[in-house]
Amino acid sequence: MKISYNWLKQFIKTDWTPEQTSELLTDLGLEVEGLDTFQSVKGGLEGVVVGEVLTCEKHPNADKLKVTTVNVGEDSPLQIVCGAPNVAAGQKVPVATIGTTLYTEEGEAWTIKKGKIRGEASFGMICAEDELGLGKSHDGILVLDESIAVGTPVAELYDVENDQVFEIGLTPNRADAMSHYGTARDLKAGLAQKDINVELITPSVSAFRVDNRILKIDVDVKNKDLAPRYCGLTISGLKVKESPSWLQNRLKAIGLSPINNIVDATNYVLHDLGQPLHAFDANKIAGNKIEVKTLEAGTKFVTLDGVERELHEDDLMICDAEKPMCIAGVFGGTYSGVTENTTSIFLESAYFNPVSVRKTAKRHALNTDASFRFERGIDPNITEYALKRSALLIQEIAGGEITSDIVDFYPNKINDFEVRLSFENAKKLIGEEIPKEVIKRILSSLEIKVNNVTETGLGLTVPAYRNDVQREADIIEEILRVYGYNNVKTTTKLNASIATTSRFEDYKMQNIIGSQLASQGFYEILSNSLTTPNYVKLSEQLKDEHNITMINPLSGDLSVLRQSLLFSGLEAISFNINRKRADLKLFEFGKTYHGYSDDKREEFKHLSLFITGNQSAEKWHDQNKKSDFFLMKGLVLSTLERLGISRIQETPISNDLFSEGLTISLGKNKLVDFGIIKKQILKHFDIAQEVLYADFNWDNILDLVKHNNIKFKAIPKFQPVRRDFALLLDDNVTFEAIYKLAKQSEKQLLKDVNLFDVYQGKNLPSGKKSYAVSFTLLDENKTLNDKQIDKIMKKLQSTFESQLGAELR
Repeated sequence: MKISYNWLKQFIKTDWTPEQTSELLTDLGLEVEGLDTFQSVKGGLEGVVVGEVLTCEKHPNADKLKVTTVNVGEDSPLQIVCGAPNVAAGQKVPVATIGTTLYTEEGEAWTIKKGKIRGEASFGMICAEDELGLGKSHDGILVLDESIAVGTPVAELYDVENDQVFEIGLTPNRADAMSHYGTARDLKAGLAQKDINVELITPSVSAFRVDNRILKIDVDVKNKDLAPRYCGLTISGLKVKESPSWLQNRLKAIGLSPINNIVDATNYVLHDLGQPLHAFDANKIAGNKIEVKTLEAGTKFVTLDGVERELHEDDLMICDAEKPMCIAGVFGGTYSGVTENTTSIFLESAYFNPVSVRKTAKRHALNTDASFRFERGIDPNITEYALKRSALLIQEIAGGEITSDIVDFYPNKINDFEVRLSFENAKKLIGEEIPKEVIKRILSSLEIKVNNVTETGLGLTVPAYRNDVQREADIIEEILRVYGYNNVKTTTKLNASIATTSRFEDYKMQNIIGSQLASQGFYEILSNSLTTPNYVKLSEQLKDEHNITMINPLSGDLSVLRQSLLFSGLEAISFNINRKRADLKLFEFGKTYHGYSDDKREEFKHLSLFITGNQSAEKWHDQNKKSDFFLMKGLVLSTLERLGISRIQETPISNDLFSEGLTISLGKNKLVDFGIIKKQILKHFDIAQEVLYADFNWDNILDLVKHNNIKFKAIPKFQPVRRDFALLLDDNVTFEAIYKLAKQSEKQLLKDVNLFDVYQGKNLPSGKKSYAVSFTLLDENKTLNDKQIDKIMKKLQSTFESQLGAELR
């Protein structure tokens, strides 16, 4: 939300600087995120002065240029080359001196420099009004009044406005502060706490009167729940034109583009008081009747942006006797809007149900200044006052007469809230006892009425516009923010509590594995749990009927809860690859969500790993190696080993996400699926390189870890012995078969079996391969001798020959 400092000072007279004001507003809960400068003329005409043309001669080297001498109030006149057809001696003109910065219509800056034009020196520039940002004409230079003194800054002639604009990060509960008046009201309370008492200036509407009653528009509110209050009147004899410069400057300062005097007036009051208004062309209202109602679902309606929309049966509409004209509180229609031909209007000021407006705005993906306020809840008691304020402003800038009485439909008044405040509870929540008189003064400054006072507390009435203050805790929060969080003293006593928690808590296990993965070069990612429903089509493992759909999604791409962490990870990979980050190691802890037909909902915790690109950065002395399946397998096994999980089983994967992969299980519990993602899935994300993915079932892993007993044993005193075999085997024999047979043959002394070389090709029979396998032997009680070692190796050789058909090479 943007708040103009100059505009704010119309409500509250203060000599505080914008910087001081921003600090106080932040302390009051209206956090100022930025402070920007606004100038009605960009650059503020700094360096532009009034000059008098003393001489004007034809340029010797150009037919359309003239050489002038101009007095700008300095010791000697300036020679300036000018191409304007209307320049002449004796004129008073605006002169941009050397070093002055001017701006194009697009906002690009350019600086006046000393130079030569067709051989003649030029020491400045005589300006047209478009070059100064004072208009659009470029027919010639701007000629000023002869009575103006030479050397006068041009900024003084055109009343250039300089302003400071606060960018306030408004929290959703502070609907009362969504205007300059509301912000000034808070500022007054903050200043009062600093013993600076200022008056809050409320614009007067005492001049409002009905001129005649020649244009009456009947109003029929058919749904009083969705429109608790609706006001309106007619104004005739208007002249639609540009707004005066002061009004345009106010709107431009807060980022709004002026449209015409009628629309600008309603926008001004919206940001002035926080009450949205809407002007309808009265000549386009069929039957001279306004109906506030809902229409049948599917009714077509074209909004001001030219988009045809299908209405929902719960959308509240402003209609005439024949057709809809406006989506109430959200957006107007193309047909009934104000144009340059409009001469009379019906001016609307209303209070619409916040929930209804919010749902309608979300349904149609519309976010306007009006809906922003209506859906948070505006002041229901300012409706008529704002209507009068707007009507008087329109009369001031567009002429016309008020030609009807005010229609005010308000059958059930929205009452103020009654709240009881306990001094003891305030002390407990704040942590400090604030004097009772200070509490009463703060509440009064916030327009919260004190009805009765007792020794224990206060009986209070909270105005209806503070719909976020309805409980005792809310009252205490209001007191504290005005009193100042920084004014609450901190205690010298340090309190601490010690909690006994299991070392197998989820967050502790995540920290252990997260630290290990980070040390292995991984980066952690955090993805949105909301995703697109289209991803379920990429795998038969995922089902449409298992999607949990959001009732009110932000967009179609964020409308369901994810069933897999894979696709959000691939989105991150694609994003990085497109930004020249192709070598990636990513991990994520997250949940998947699954819904079933019997309204059952389940969620599961996962750890996902992603690897793609090269294993390490480019080096001149080392050849790059691509990340591969075996790198991922090693990382998966090291993760399980760090958690103390062993005795696992490996089986080929049965999952259509992978072109090849493994499933690691322990008993009936599946722990990890990992492998190479299929190219057709990667193509969906525009990823051309290979991606490896591991999906850990974190819930199963946590359950196993909790029941895993760690056993310690001493480091052996004796040295291990290594022996190698070069085995000639059939192509279909796997290393796993060798490993299992070796372990079965020698259970006590064989500690490890490792495959360190594979050869296929020249000098080997067809259908054969060579495995170089190492065997590590160790007796933990004594040193092995050659006889024992030879016996074990012969036993292994015999087993491989008989069981696998192996031959020693």
